[in-house]
Parts: sequence; C-alpha cells; structure tokens
Amino acid sequence: MALSTLLAFRRLLRAAASPSSSSSSSLPRRSLSPFAAYCSSSSSSSSPTPPIFPFDDTPADLPPLTTSNLFVSGLSRLTTNDKLQEAFSPFGQLLEAKVITDRISGRSKGFGFVKYATIEEAEKARAGMNAKFLDGWVIFVDPAKPREPRSYNPPQSQTSEDGIRTNKTIGWCG
Repeated sequence: MALSTLLAFRRLLRAAASPSSSSSSSLPRRSLSPFAAYCSSSSSSSSPTPPIFPFDDTPADLPPLTTSNLFVSGLSRLTTNDKLQEAFSPFGQLLEAKVITDRISGRSKGFGFVKYATIEEAEKARAGMNAKFLDGWVIFVDPAKPREPRSYNPPQSQTSEDGIRTNKTIGWCG
C-alpha cells in the first residue's frame, strides 16, 4: 500500500511540474511553491498581503537612541578596528571603533562597539549600517547597553578551634 501511495504522489508531482501537461488531465493544476499566494495578482480578499519578513525593522519602527554608543554584532572574524572605523566613519565623527577580541588568540569575537560624538550621528549610522554586509557578513547595529556591575564574592574563610582563620584549599598544595 505504501508503494502505491508513493507512485500516486510521484505522478501528481510530475503532472504539476510538467509545463506541457494537457488541460484534459484529471489532475488538478497546483503550484508547488508555498509563496504562490503572495505572488498571485488575482487575490480574492481586499486585505493587503503580509510582508514575507515581518520582523524587518524600518527606520520608522526603531526606537530613538538615548546613547551615542552602538553595539555591532555579526562581525566577521577578519574584521579589525580599522575596518570597523572605515565602515562607520561616513556617518559622523567617530570617537571610538572597537572590535572585541579573544585575549588568547587575538581573533574577533564577532561583535564590537562604535561611539559617535552625537546621538544624531549614531542614528544615521544605525539606519545606514543595520543589516548591511561588512567583510562578507551581515551586521546588526543596536544601541549599546551599559555593562552591569560585577559582584565579587570573596572565598569564605573558616575558623578552627585554635582561632586560626584559613581559606579552604582543594587539591595538592605541594
């Protein structure tokens, strides 16, 4: 039974895909594309078709910036500080362009920061560079968020019966 279902399905696909299929065929002519409804000019409803990429942010949809510091993500491993500065310099006076790198290897971690003199210049840079290619990769530009302060928890020392305070050591002390 599974073989006959497979053969019937293959016949349907061949009939739908062949450009020279006759109109006398009893098989329905249907498009195989899931986007055919978006491309059809004879739409029965009067509502506008939804965008294919509904999450695309247009400059009007983006909230206004409150800082001139921008976070740039999606950077190539080959992107350097100089390349980042060169890409963002047409939008205004850059105070800093920094690619965050790995301490050991020195390679880019894939993100960086760009700081402008004014918020207006940062707005132009965000609108002009968001979802653009840099070194073959699509980059995304967002407002930078301030780093949350790190809390330091010192190791808990233990007091022995003798009144000596020591830190607990795990492993061989040599």
